[in-house]
Amino acid sequence: MREYDLSNARWRKSSYSSGDSDNCVEVADGVPGVVPVRDSKNPQGPALVLGAGAWSAFVGGLRAATDD
Repeated sequence: MREYDLSNARWRKSSYSSGDSDNCVEVADGVPGVVPVRDSKNPQGPALVLGAGAWSAFVGGLRAATDD
């Protein structure tokens, strides 16, 4: 399994997180081929590093679920 140095990552709240809710997901841009994801309530905790295709499929599934 490859490890990524995310110590200098620029995290941002995902546009798919709800408004002012505390239940937010943060993503980091600029890591080629992957999308790091973490819980905004625990920024020092673990991050998931998803392949770009897996992230796109996940977001597509969310869109499809909210369109119903």
